[in-house]
Amino acid sequence: MHDVAALKKKLERLIDEIAAESSLRMASWADRIERPDFAASASNLAHYLALRRHDLRPLQRALMALGMSSLGRLESRVLPTLKAVSASVAALCGTPTTERPSSRQFFAGEHYLAERSAELFGPRSGPRHTALLVTCPTEAGDDPSFLLRLAERGVDAVRINCAHDSPEHWQRMINHVHAAEQATGRRIKILMDIAGPKIRTGAALLPEGVERIGVGDLLAIVPQGGLNRIKLDEPHAAIECTLPDALTIAAAGHRVFVDDGKLCMRIERREPFGLLGRVTAAPANGLRLKPEKGLNFPDTPLTIPALTAKDLSDLDFIVAQADGIEFSFVQSVADVEMLQAALAERRPNDWRQLSLVLKIETPEAVANLPDIVVQAAGRQPTAIMIARGDLAVEIGFARLAEMQEEILWIGEAAHVPVIWATQVLEHLVKKGTPSRGEMTDAAMAARAECVMLNKGPYLFKAITELDTLLSRMGDHQHKKTPQLRPLRSWSRASAAR
Repeated sequence: MHDVAALKKKLERLIDEIAAESSLRMASWADRIERPDFAASASNLAHYLALRRHDLRPLQRALMALGMSSLGRLESRVLPTLKAVSASVAALCGTPTTERPSSRQFFAGEHYLAERSAELFGPRSGPRHTALLVTCPTEAGDDPSFLLRLAERGVDAVRINCAHDSPEHWQRMINHVHAAEQATGRRIKILMDIAGPKIRTGAALLPEGVERIGVGDLLAIVPQGGLNRIKLDEPHAAIECTLPDALTIAAAGHRVFVDDGKLCMRIERREPFGLLGRVTAAPANGLRLKPEKGLNFPDTPLTIPALTAKDLSDLDFIVAQADGIEFSFVQSVADVEMLQAALAERRPNDWRQLSLVLKIETPEAVANLPDIVVQAAGRQPTAIMIARGDLAVEIGFARLAEMQEEILWIGEAAHVPVIWATQVLEHLVKKGTPSRGEMTDAAMAARAECVMLNKGPYLFKAITELDTLLSRMGDHQHKKTPQLRPLRSWSRASAAR
């Protein structure tokens, strides 16, 4: 009994500390919360951040030994869980409390999250609880049947990437979306992805007879239009960079990644024409240099405006045509404020009805995520996208799995939907057959509220496979909580088969 009494005091202390610390954070967030229903969610997020500053492992083991919650699934209901556990421990001590939360209070966070998911992606129907988002390829603007087939397969939302094509082409895609909606009676949400200050490759120059570059090769990076300044004194390839400032800030020893990390170069020196470095990692058969591929400078401190002139021009179209905006390379509260001010200029009366998807792609965005989420979701419908392509390159592939878990937890604590994106079933989409690893990855994506598929020749096959997979996994797992439906794999009937 002494141990239980000590545990009771420890829980009471923990609750008091969390309440005090979270109240300070909530005070700093007060001016950002304009949507009344988000105040409770922001408060739960503040409680979660305060709680996770503690090492809870000893407390967890003590609670588990008593047959109680290990606190391992409290993201959406921090104080209700702590108070429920505290009330149970108090009852064991013979001092029952009246502070046990009601069932409605305990599950309120799940209700908020479900409501906001429906707001962003439409209401769920059928066995699949996870929404499907599909990127529109260029041909979607010229082929009405593409969007119709998406609607017929139950796709909930489409993504139009403003880094490609033109407003005229986007309009044709949107017209096809509306035609598909009318033909099927299904609403399809339209999300438009502003390109942001993504650094991309331009034209390439290779020595005669060379098609690919690999480990050990020299690679020059030059500003756009700078290939004519290259003198191939030593045989090497060159590629243009769309952000000249990066070339003046980067230093010897810094890494540069090309095409979502497929190739890594370490800078050896700066030259009058730009940067010169040595390739340290590449595919076994080398990499073919192509334009419009991503360039990442993870070791270089770049300060780039969150919205480019192109983004601001594209917003004129987006606010009139789309249901929401995907915000590429958002890194700070100031970035979100800048975008919200731009939306308010264009739709002063109802800009808050536009949903905002925060694409988390850099270490800065991860570090600032709670504040970014409150600034966004405090004013308009918001989701978080785990943009795993650039994020993996920026933080390191070894940390990606860990970080995507933490982003899922922050989203659940804030009652904000999360989109699991980049390379989902990529081999299946592009080659027609899935790898074992990517099927497991896609199954884990069922813990997000939405999964995004990119374009490829076998997209519709991938949609069918993913629909089945997510439907089955939804019966087994909700967020971090296993769903204990009956298992039939080891029944007598199954064994007989």
